[in-house]
Amino acid sequence: MKTVRHSEHTLRTALISKNPALVSQYEKLEAGERRLMNEAFQPASDLFGPITVHSQSDWITSHPEPPQDFEEFFSDPYRKTPSPEKCSIYIQCIGPLGNTQIISEEYVKWLKSYCEAFFYGLTVKLLPPVPVSATKCSFRVNENTQNLQIHAGHILKFLKKKKPEDAFCVVGITMIDLYPRDSWNFVFGQASLTDGVGIFSFARYGSDFYSSRYKGQVKTLQEKSSHDYSVFDNYYIPEVTSVLLLRSCKTLTHEIGHTFGVRHCQWLACLMQGSNHLEEADRRPLYLCPICLRKLQCAIGFNIRERYKALVRWIDEESSGTPGVTPKHSREDNVNLPKPVEAFKEWKEWIIKCLAVVQN
Repeated sequence: MKTVRHSEHTLRTALISKNPALVSQYEKLEAGERRLMNEAFQPASDLFGPITVHSQSDWITSHPEPPQDFEEFFSDPYRKTPSPEKCSIYIQCIGPLGNTQIISEEYVKWLKSYCEAFFYGLTVKLLPPVPVSATKCSFRVNENTQNLQIHAGHILKFLKKKKPEDAFCVVGITMIDLYPRDSWNFVFGQASLTDGVGIFSFARYGSDFYSSRYKGQVKTLQEKSSHDYSVFDNYYIPEVTSVLLLRSCKTLTHEIGHTFGVRHCQWLACLMQGSNHLEEADRRPLYLCPICLRKLQCAIGFNIRERYKALVRWIDEESSGTPGVTPKHSREDNVNLPKPVEAFKEWKEWIIKCLAVVQN
């Protein structure tokens, strides 16, 4: 394992810039916000630490990228910023997300309200869920996992056609595995930043994904027409555990973050770090480092204190009852399932520490 550690001077410049106009912009932030962001270049900070690289297969080693500081983000002529006319984030469910309709509905509500807190100040809306057949995408059985996969690129085209007038971006979410082209094994997600659309799968976040397999129906699928979507009827769906919810929130906010022009972070441990595999994605924190936080604040215009309070409220709200796994079978009536948030405990404690710094 090695540590990617930058000097205080480098981190200070990456956050504040040497451009007098951007320095002035930074100095106009609230004192508490500056106090929190200044933690980026405090060596003894217990809020923000360096990136750790555990193997050669980790993203930062295997995908060399130029780092993006705040000034580069601010000056990027291609980045998109929400406007009064286009200020909504839309979520499109493709196929069921839970073992019953009520689990699907509650799960996507949890994701929606989390995104509203994370991207504080923007509206998040749900598009009516659609079956896989509505996308007219190609699909296949993966040779390694023997699980069904749907074509990510075809779904992006579907989302682009459905994009509402007031949409800043549209993100599709599914519990079915994705592949971007025939030669690829799989992909967690794919996005088109120019079109403001993305598709993300949470299938591999389920604890039993690799043991589920497609129940020996590969031969049956090969005999079917490639447009016969009945193979997805009653298809395997992972249980919505607290860990799966945490992973889903992390992936969704990371990928939506890219639509604002925030590139992969190479400064500090941060949600916007790239990840090559699930172990690396799990190591990535739920929070933004100060440099990426300033980028997102610049794009949206939120108050950092109020944003953190909204995230704490999300963890605390609707979470009464016994935490744990959502039931495999649930009566289809009007009940609220307890939100499984035990995996968010450390995240909440970290936010409370940040609030103490901001509010001092």
